[in-house]
Amino acid sequence: MATKAKRQSRIEPTFGEKSSSLLDLRLGPQDRSSAPSGKKSTSSKSRKAAKPAAKKKAPARKTAKNQTTKAKNSSGRGRGGRSGAKRRSTKRKSRNQSPSWFGRLIKRGAYWSAVLGIWGFIAVVCVIGYYAAFLPPTSEWQVPARPPNVKIVSSTGQLIANRGDTGGEAVRLEQLPPYLPNAVIAIEDRRFRSHFGIDPIGLTRAMFTNLTTGRLVQGGSTLTQQLAKNLFLEPDRTIKRKIQELVLAFWLEAEYSKDEILEMYLNRVYLGSGAYGVDAAARRYFGKSARLLTIAEAATIAGLLKAPSRYSPARNPDLAEDRAQLVLAAMHEENYISADEAKNALAAPAKVVRRYTTASENYVADWVMDVLPHFVGAIEGDIIVDTTIDPKMQAAAESALRNALAENSQKLGVSQGAVVTLDTAGAVKALVGGADYSKSQFNRAVYAKRQPGSAFKPFVYLAALENGLTPQTIRQDQPITIGGWSPKNYTKEHYGPVTLTRSLSLSLNTVAARLAHEVGAGTVANTAKRMGVTSDLKRNLSLALGTSEVTPLEIASAYVPFSNGGYGVFPHVIRRIKTVDGKTLYSRSGDGRGRVVERRDVGNMNLMMSETLLTGTGRKARLDSGRPAGGKTGTSQDFRDAWFIGYTGNLTTAVWFGNDNNSPTKKATGGNLPAIVWKDAMDKAHEGLPVADLPGVPNLPVAVAAPRKPVPVATSVGSGSDPIPPAPVGGGQQDGERRGPLNLLRNLFGGG
Repeated sequence: MATKAKRQSRIEPTFGEKSSSLLDLRLGPQDRSSAPSGKKSTSSKSRKAAKPAAKKKAPARKTAKNQTTKAKNSSGRGRGGRSGAKRRSTKRKSRNQSPSWFGRLIKRGAYWSAVLGIWGFIAVVCVIGYYAAFLPPTSEWQVPARPPNVKIVSSTGQLIANRGDTGGEAVRLEQLPPYLPNAVIAIEDRRFRSHFGIDPIGLTRAMFTNLTTGRLVQGGSTLTQQLAKNLFLEPDRTIKRKIQELVLAFWLEAEYSKDEILEMYLNRVYLGSGAYGVDAAARRYFGKSARLLTIAEAATIAGLLKAPSRYSPARNPDLAEDRAQLVLAAMHEENYISADEAKNALAAPAKVVRRYTTASENYVADWVMDVLPHFVGAIEGDIIVDTTIDPKMQAAAESALRNALAENSQKLGVSQGAVVTLDTAGAVKALVGGADYSKSQFNRAVYAKRQPGSAFKPFVYLAALENGLTPQTIRQDQPITIGGWSPKNYTKEHYGPVTLTRSLSLSLNTVAARLAHEVGAGTVANTAKRMGVTSDLKRNLSLALGTSEVTPLEIASAYVPFSNGGYGVFPHVIRRIKTVDGKTLYSRSGDGRGRVVERRDVGNMNLMMSETLLTGTGRKARLDSGRPAGGKTGTSQDFRDAWFIGYTGNLTTAVWFGNDNNSPTKKATGGNLPAIVWKDAMDKAHEGLPVADLPGVPNLPVAVAAPRKPVPVATSVGSGSDPIPPAPVGGGQQDGERRGPLNLLRNLFGGG
């Protein structure tokens, strides 16, 4: 039993009689707490035995009793036993706890805001990094070179036009009047000088305005962002492009000064009507360099930045003026201009020079750009092209053409015309490709292929002279049929035997057909090719009447050998090409085609063709100055084309009238409208030029036989003919022989 007792839990020692059972002496839970009131133990021995233990545990029972008492008191207070002072104390504690709750709310809000801000910043950085990864490495970032400008000038150095992707020169910031860049800053980016590539204030304002209005009203892009977009990015509206724009704007601000950024922007921004940069816009709208702009003009150009097409002064002058007024107000607010300067600019708004869009010089500039790659290849920098154009002759040709169309367009049913003038070396001195460049940019002088009609006959007569005939050779003007082809004269009349000189001056179709048949259509075509015609020619007899199409430029160049003594030329408009720093890239040299006609034949042709202006179909082209001149009229089938091509010892000019759709005119002929325009243009072009005789003319004029009395023939109007003036009064061959030399003497040497 003793061994077993050691293995049990500890047993408190007893000092009285032994209990009947050792288990009754073990303390239990009921022995460690006070007994309930009113209950007594039934065993006195147990009370005695437990008395020492009870004394030992008295503090515990006292604590329990105190807790019971507190609980009772608390219960009593809950039933309304609490005093008023205690209640007021409780309210004060409640009030003191309220600010503590609001502070905890603020602290929690600040905490979570900071957390969200950090995560938002991380998200933004990640998004920026993601889209920035699509950009090339920063080591490869560089501002692309500005597209080269081609400055085209006349033979006197006068600006004709700027061409290229920009349409204007690159200008330095210090070359511009200060109010021009200031106008751009005032209306587009007032904090340009202070921000770091983006403008948080402007961006916030734009976002708020756009949200409140429900549509895109303002943009928050800075000038730096706009430049980054123009230099590197596509104009699409995506998050990717916008983020890349921000990255590139930061890079531009880090790499370049504010002045450099502003200069790049002003030279590259699009300002409508194909103009890139302020210089191109200044020339486009005001006909001057950006260096010479006024305050009102600068404000107008700055106003274009918002919407180049909408606020274009050439298209919407009222809207452009309203926008310019806003720019002027912004400039005054920023103290860029004084109140007086603003008032003066408002009182004298900018005026658009419309000649820039209508001027005939644009046809010249377009042609120069077409042929330029053949001389310099790829254009890598700004260049200057010196042309052969004479400004005075160009203005004379344009004025003559436009005046004629204004007076005769409705009456004669013509809507277009072209004029081209060459000197004896083939240099193009004037070129008008149409009635109004702003309405049609097609260059008819260079590219329009039309039937020349009787203007082609000089090549037929030249081929006949080269095959042994002379200006006095007689041929019969009478009905003729060759292989089923029966050409007719314009007047439905025939003159019988006539000289070649007379038949050419009267533009007789039957004689031209006979001559072509004699020498062969192939010979006629080869002669025309040798003289300078480059278009394909149909080698049939109708070629003699001008049924194969040619351009005004090529047929004019083919007439030049008659004026220079028989030397073929290559028509050209470019004299020299150089860079802006003076390096020569091309300079014209060469003597053209060389001799293409013997001098004797040149003289005979000049005798024959001068008669056209004296007694033939081209009498309206006779020059006021009395200068020796030769030429030929031309009218194609159904009056679709009307020509006059003539020359002096200085210049050769071709004039064409017709319609682009090849519709017939109202009987417009070469001897009427084209001859008048040729005379007007050549009279002005020869002012100040020395008188030059037609080359190769013999010292003694040759007698010219007059035609016999015409015999009417009931035939239809033939193709390629011209109206023939009435026969000279007096008739008869002897009278004609007497009058012909007299006319030639008057033409060549003057006199009455």
